[in-house]
Amino acid sequence: MDTQPLILTFKLAGITSVLLLVIALPIAYWLVFGKFKGRGVVEALIGMPLVLPPSVIGFYLLLAFSPSHWFGAFIEEWMGLRLVFSFQGLVIASVLYSLPFMIYPIRAGLQALPPSLREASYTLGKSEWQTFTQVLLPNCKPAVLTAFVLTFAHTVGEFGVVLMIGGNIPGVTKVASVAIYNEVEALNYPAANAYAMVLFAITFIILLVVYSINNRLLRVRQPA
Repeated sequence: MDTQPLILTFKLAGITSVLLLVIALPIAYWLVFGKFKGRGVVEALIGMPLVLPPSVIGFYLLLAFSPSHWFGAFIEEWMGLRLVFSFQGLVIASVLYSLPFMIYPIRAGLQALPPSLREASYTLGKSEWQTFTQVLLPNCKPAVLTAFVLTFAHTVGEFGVVLMIGGNIPGVTKVASVAIYNEVEALNYPAANAYAMVLFAITFIILLVVYSINNRLLRVRQPA
């Protein structure tokens, strides 16, 4: 079994999860505490990857990233990046596709916190940024951890979007899900099973560890 698709898969999942954590934290805070019109429109756009077929999202991203489209042409001309059939394109597509898996758990964690916690922080003279980073986030660690792991696991299992954007280039865009598809098409079921079992085992272990940690954190926070 070639381990390159597995390495590429976990590299993609790790980069996507870290980037999304940075992006999702302020967006989740804004959704919970911000006052603005069109909240429903914003939440609907964020949640679209949950209901749209991956091939639909992949198709429109393929059009947008294409050098024949103004966005793809701009990125290639001014930044020297060709997003179609490249690892960079996979990262951007994965960030967009996994956005709700990071934002929604964090938003739910922030919403579950008592309003008095935020008010007490302001009363003590802390700024909005200090309140968010020093008071709110430490009190919703389980939600943040869950969001990170769900995003990582979701990216590991991506197929339709990565196939549309990245194709099947060994060492560049051929992730494990695409490798499984190729082996099944070639009727090489033992190789497909090997890839599938590795993904199954690693994602199960990660989820088991995270939920165990979350349960322990929740028990610590509960009064005796």
